[in-house]
Amino acid sequence: MKSVEFHFDYRSPYAYLALTQFGKLPAEVRYCPFDIAELMKKVENVPTSVVCPAKNRYVGKDLARWAGRYGVPFARHPQAAAIDARRLLRATLAADRLGAMPLAVTAIYQARWASPAPLSTAEEIAALLGRAGMDAERLLPLIDDAALDQSLDAATEAAAARGVFGAPTFFIEDDMFFGNDRLDFVRDRLGEPR
Repeated sequence: MKSVEFHFDYRSPYAYLALTQFGKLPAEVRYCPFDIAELMKKVENVPTSVVCPAKNRYVGKDLARWAGRYGVPFARHPQAAAIDARRLLRATLAADRLGAMPLAVTAIYQARWASPAPLSTAEEIAALLGRAGMDAERLLPLIDDAALDQSLDAATEAAAARGVFGAPTFFIEDDMFFGNDRLDFVRDRLGEPR
């Protein structure tokens, strides 16, 4: 079976939307978290929907359209400003240490963009992942581990070196596809009819 690398950060709602479609891909997904804010600095990208009010208004409507097309829930998290994005990414790396990264990615994306749940503290994140079937007690001390911060920095550096400039980004071998709206091209590259 072919594999797709999924480069993501939980701050990207489009990455959440793409994730909801992975069950329809004839491929194994390899999850590659990175810090989008740090990556954008490295590659000199600008989050235009943040700095351009007109684009921000458009993105709100566009996200609703995509959620409707996919038939998935979408809700902006009411405490988004209180969520430490790097902590979510470290929790994902911690879950990977326990062999459960896909489970963690799905649970965190659901809590961040589909059905908002508390994500402000390491305890809240561990509890969420515990409800998803992971060992919360083993996860909790790992979430704020400095070594995972270093791993996240290395993953971000590797993503930048690979050519990633935003999220979601997909790779099939050396072919790169950027954006939820490129999933048709991903399917084509995997040999699946649209």
